Amino acid sequence: MYRDAMNDLHKWKSKKNKKPLIIRGARQVGKTWLMREFGNSSYDEMVYINFDNNTQMKELFSVDMNIERIITGLELYTGHKINPLNTVLIFDEIQEVPQALSALKYFNEIAPEYQIICAGSLLGVALHSGTSFPVGKVEFLDLYPLSFSEFMRAMGRNQFIELLEKQDFGMATTFRQEYINLLKHYYYVGGMPEAVKAFADNRDFNEARVIQQRILDAYEQDFSKHAPNETVPRIRMLWNSIPGQLTKENKKFVYGIIKEGARAKDYEMALMWLADCGLVHKVHRATSPNIPLKAYEDFKAFKLFLVDVGLLSCMVRLNQRVLIDGSRLFQEFKGSLTEQYVLQQLKTIKGIETYYWTNDRGGAEIDFLIDNGIDVIPIEVKAETNLKSKSLKTFCEKFKPKISIRTSMSDYKQEDWLLNLPLWAVESIREIR
Repeated sequence: MYRDAMNDLHKWKSKKNKKPLIIRGARQVGKTWLMREFGNSSYDEMVYINFDNNTQMKELFSVDMNIERIITGLELYTGHKINPLNTVLIFDEIQEVPQALSALKYFNEIAPEYQIICAGSLLGVALHSGTSFPVGKVEFLDLYPLSFSEFMRAMGRNQFIELLEKQDFGMATTFRQEYINLLKHYYYVGGMPEAVKAFADNRDFNEARVIQQRILDAYEQDFSKHAPNETVPRIRMLWNSIPGQLTKENKKFVYGIIKEGARAKDYEMALMWLADCGLVHKVHRATSPNIPLKAYEDFKAFKLFLVDVGLLSCMVRLNQRVLIDGSRLFQEFKGSLTEQYVLQQLKTIKGIETYYWTNDRGGAEIDFLIDNGIDVIPIEVKAETNLKSKSLKTFCEKFKPKISIRTSMSDYKQEDWLLNLPLWAVESIREIR
């Protein structure tokens, strides 16, 4: 399996003055595999240390921040001589030893020759417990579930990816049904690496479901193991309300759906916990579609998405029979799977921020706005081929964006004011923007 993030790791390695790198992402998105694969393929030596339940590492980093002493301890622990010129140090689950996280500052300042990659599934949660973080002394790489293009590569469809990368939509449209079939499989299997690998090997939808349920169960166990006891019930209630929230016509998150009479302040910590774990994505409303969108962020209005479309389809117990029923899959749950899918692909595009827009009366809504630092681009998501776009037309007449995008099951078409982009080509926004 190949991950696009491997290119980012090679770029990091080639930097002359690189800092320790922290890979952020939810549990089970492939951080450990990525680090080890990169270490084995790109360095003469790799020293891998997992900090989870590792008392020796806790003791090693708790004495002081003497880098020479720490390196000696790591050598004794692993039985490897650490040559900074050809060795990569990999610290997994680094949040379990907060002193190791703090030590990255001293590695950067005193011994920058050491090449260090770290990962932590619950890193954001650890920081809220008062961990000293090496601000400005580390670099970050965000890792998400496999994108649709990565999924196609895992399925052995490299040429299909190349057509989209070249923006050869004429040829790609000829093979639209192949893309649609792959997209249906992606909606069901999702992008969690273990599920994708199993499906790529065996083409067994039931096996993918078993793996997805195991991942969801592990997340629930994390709630009990790592979250404050008084917050755990609210985390579970909020987490389990997300499919219902996305099924609404207006997908704005409503606390009252969690529990009658629920208020924002009751669930703030639960929501923060899920976001810090990387299990949910918050997409805030922008009050005005201007640069930068961050300046117009409405903190009280947001939509909440899961980390992965396959996990969402598992949570709602989507039956695999809908895969063969025309375009029904894309319309299920009022298009909630489709909007989840589009947001998931947007998250993998570097250099953009994602919001949504509604007018003050709520009569018009744009599913997503993206901000690339220069322009604001509205994106309307259609789950089928019905392309009536009253909201998008209203938006464009009022704000006159340079480019507008509608993504649906229809074919690629460039109009005067609108780009029609097939759902299976939504990642092409990376090049189009």
